[in-house]
Amino acid sequence: MPQLIWMGNEGYFYLTTYLKQKEIKKLFLVCDQAIAHLPLDHFFTQLEQLGITITRFNNFCVNPRYESIVDGVECFLQSKSQAIIAIGGGSTIDVAKCIKLYSTMDSNTCYLEQKIIPNKIMLIAIPTTAGTGSEATRYAVIYQHGEKQSITHESCIPSVVILDPSLLKTLPDYQKKSAMMDALCHGIESGWSIHSNVESMEYSLSVIKKIMKWMPDYLEGNPEAANEMLTSANLAGKAINITQTTASHAMSYKLTSLYGISHGHAVAICLPHLWKYMRTHLKTKCIDPRGYKHVEQSLIKLAEALGCPDTISVEQYLMNILRKLKLTAPQSWKREDILILANSVNPVRLKNNPIMLDSQVLMELYGEILLNT
Repeated sequence: MPQLIWMGNEGYFYLTTYLKQKEIKKLFLVCDQAIAHLPLDHFFTQLEQLGITITRFNNFCVNPRYESIVDGVECFLQSKSQAIIAIGGGSTIDVAKCIKLYSTMDSNTCYLEQKIIPNKIMLIAIPTTAGTGSEATRYAVIYQHGEKQSITHESCIPSVVILDPSLLKTLPDYQKKSAMMDALCHGIESGWSIHSNVESMEYSLSVIKKIMKWMPDYLEGNPEAANEMLTSANLAGKAINITQTTASHAMSYKLTSLYGISHGHAVAICLPHLWKYMRTHLKTKCIDPRGYKHVEQSLIKLAEALGCPDTISVEQYLMNILRKLKLTAPQSWKREDILILANSVNPVRLKNNPIMLDSQVLMELYGEILLNT
C-alpha cells in the first residue's frame, strides 16, 4: 500500500477524516515530553470530537532501550488500541515501529530473537524534527545491554505521515542543526552507497541541493524553509530506505554514547574525513562491484550538488559548515578512546561503503576526527 503523506495544517483534517473512515476509536500515542510544547491542541480536540480515546506512552529515552519497547508492547496490548501514532523525533518513531512489529509476536521470548511476521496495525508518523527521515524507512534502532540493535522490516514503514513545519518552531538550535546535518549525511551516504541506483541518486541529489539552498533561512526560522527541510529529510529517508547507510553512520554510534553528542552531530563530524579517505583511495580500495570509476562519478555528482567545484574541495567545505554551525569534535577525550571507537564499528555497515575500511584505517580516521574537527 502506498504511503499517504499530507502537508501542514490540512494534514490533520485529512488524517481525522481517514481515521473516521477506518472506524478507529482507540489510538496509541507514542511521544516524548516535548509534545506538551507543540501546537497540537486543535488536532487532539478533533480526535476527542470523533470519540477517539488516546492512550499515551512516553516511557523511553533518546537511543531507546529494548526494555522500553517491551513495556510499550504490553501497554499497547492492554489499551486495545486499533492504531499507533508517533509524534516526535527519530527515536520516538523508532519506538512506535518496534511496538507495531512486536505486538503480534511471542512476549515470552526475546523479540530480537524471533522472526518478524508482518501485521496490519496502522502506524501514523508525525515527525517533529527534520533529519532522521525515520517516517520513510524500514529501519529502527534500539539498544540492548548497551549495544545498538538494528531492526529492519518493510512492514514497519508508517502508512500515514504528516509533515508539519510548525512543529519545528520550538526545536532548540542544536537539535535543528544536528538533525539537518543528519539528513544531509543521509543524502551523501546514499549517493555513494554500493546499493545506490538511479532512483536513490535522484533522491540524494535533490536532498543535498535543497538543504544547501534552504539552510540559512531554515536556521533563521523561515516557515517556507522549514517546510523544505522536512521534505528534504523525508526524501533522504526514502534514499536510505533503498541504499542503507554506510561508514559515517557506522562510525557515529559510539561517538554518541561515549561523548553524549547527538546522532546527527556524530555522523556529520565523521563525513569530511571519510570523504577525503575515499577520494584518495578510489583505485586501490574500491569494493563497489561497479568499479572505482562509478564511485568517482558519484562523488563528482555529490560535489556538484553541494556547490563545490571539484571533489577535492568538499572535505574543507564540509568542515567549514560544521565550524559555522558549531558542531565540532568532543573536547574531552582520551587516547585510548580511539581503539574503543574503532572496535565499536559494525562491519556489516562497512560492507555498504564503496571504499574498504579496516580497523587500522578506522583508528586513523577517528584520530583525525578527534584532533582536527
